[in-house]
Amino acid sequence: MAIVGTGSTVPAPLMSKWTAAYNQHNPSVQLKYLASSTSDGIAAMSHGVGDFAAGEVPLTAKQRSEGKLIEIPAVVIAIVPIYNLPGVQKELRFSGEALSEIFLGRIKSWDSPVLAKLNPGVHLPDLPIQVIHRSPGKGSNYILTEFLSKVSPEFRSQVGTSASPKWPVGKNAERSSDMVSMVMSESGGIGYVEDQYAIEAQVPFGLVLNSAGHFVKASPESLGEACRTVEAPTFDKFSASLTNPSGANSFPITSFDWLYLRTRMEDPKRSVEVRAFLEWLLSDGQRIAAQAGYSELPAPLRAKINVRLRDLK
Repeated sequence: MAIVGTGSTVPAPLMSKWTAAYNQHNPSVQLKYLASSTSDGIAAMSHGVGDFAAGEVPLTAKQRSEGKLIEIPAVVIAIVPIYNLPGVQKELRFSGEALSEIFLGRIKSWDSPVLAKLNPGVHLPDLPIQVIHRSPGKGSNYILTEFLSKVSPEFRSQVGTSASPKWPVGKNAERSSDMVSMVMSESGGIGYVEDQYAIEAQVPFGLVLNSAGHFVKASPESLGEACRTVEAPTFDKFSASLTNPSGANSFPITSFDWLYLRTRMEDPKRSVEVRAFLEWLLSDGQRIAAQAGYSELPAPLRAKINVRLRDLK
C-alpha cells in the first residue's frame, strides 16, 4: 500500500527524511510526498485526492466544514530573511518594519539609514536591493505576510496576510530551492525561506527583532519558545498563529507546518495505515526532525494531538 501526501515545498527536506525512515520502519507501506504548494495540497484534500497534505496556512471554516478537513501540527518551522551581500560577513539584523519597507519597495538600497541604524558598525554597501518573493499559493508567503501585517499597519493595509499576496516589487521564485538559488545568484538579493534551506545552502540569514525587543536568530530553542509561549498551558490550539509571539527569546517569524487530513476516509484499511503513520510521526518522526535541526513539537501538544487522532475514521 502507498500513502501519498502533497503540498508545500517548505517541509520537503524533512518529508524526505521521514519518508526514508518510515519506509524502513514499515516496509509494507510506501510513503510518498509530492511537493508543489500549500494551496495545491489543500485543494487535493478537499477533492478527495491523496491521504494527507502539508502546508503553512490554517484552514478556513469553509474548508473544514465542506471538505471535512482538519489540520494538526507536524513540526515547528521558521521563515528567515536570506540575503546576498558581498563583503558583509556579520549576520545582519532586521526589524519587521524594515522588512515591510523592503518588500513594499520603499527601502531600495542596502545603505539605507534604517538598515544602518539596525546594524551599527557594519559597512553596508551602496547597492540596490533586489527583492525576490515566492509565487502565489505558497505557505511561506502566508507566514511572512502575517508577521509583517502584525508589525506594520502600512503593510497590513497595502498587502495584508495572504498565501498569494500582490507584491508591489520583486521577482517570483516558484519553489523554496528556487528562492535560495535566485538570492545566491543576485548580488544585493533578499528573500525568505524556511531556515533549514538556508542552513543547507550556507546562505546568510538575518536575526529578526521580536516583540520583546530582542534580535533573535532562528534555532530549535527560539522556535520552541515561540510555540510554548502561544500553546501553554492548554496545548490544544492546533491552528494557532505563532508569528510575533511574546517571550524574550522567541523567534518572531515562526509557524506550525500542518498536516491536512480528512476526518473520514472511505477505505478502513487505508485509514488504519494513515493513523499509524501519524502516530509514528509524533514519536520517532519528532526525534528525526530534531536530529535534522528542526524544532519538534512540545510533548504536551503531541499528547493532545494523539487524542484528536482517535476521532479520525
